[in-house]
Amino acid sequence: MIGRVVGEGLLAGAVGAAAMTVGEKVEQRLTGRPSSYVPARVLERLTGLPEQTGGRSLATNWAMHYGQAALVGVLRSAMAHAGLRGPLASAKFGVVRLTTDQLLENATGVGAPPQSWPRDELAIDLLHKGVYAAVTGLVADALAARSGPGPGQRHAAARPGRAGGVGPLPREDVGGR
Repeated sequence: MIGRVVGEGLLAGAVGAAAMTVGEKVEQRLTGRPSSYVPARVLERLTGLPEQTGGRSLATNWAMHYGQAALVGVLRSAMAHAGLRGPLASAKFGVVRLTTDQLLENATGVGAPPQSWPRDELAIDLLHKGVYAAVTGLVADALAARSGPGPGQRHAAARPGRAGGVGPLPREDVGGR
């Protein structure tokens, strides 16, 4: 199952990043906002690469943008395989994606906490990360559904209707898809 989760998560995260990128490009045409090279600067600092000044490295920017999105997509795939699927799971995952960005940007000194940002920039970032989370979730959920319901879904189905007092699934039913 681990191999499936990783492979499907990398794919789901990359598709989510592609959708986010398309949305960003449309938004930039409408608003005139320039491209952000924050991902490149974060990767440069994380890896010790020399920091680009002026003509920033587009390749470095895309490597971080897509690489981080694909890697974080593995978590959404794990969620889907466990049975955490649908819009609520994608919303929870969106918070993880935002937190990952903020952790890396703030720890490297490239970014500042979002509460210090101009409100319009914060709204744009939330919109784009929401697109990423929703699309990544749709792909991860669809791929995981090919394996049937996850353990959490099977547990919920044991006694539908938000019932309490439902014991855990038998151990052999959890990993044995």
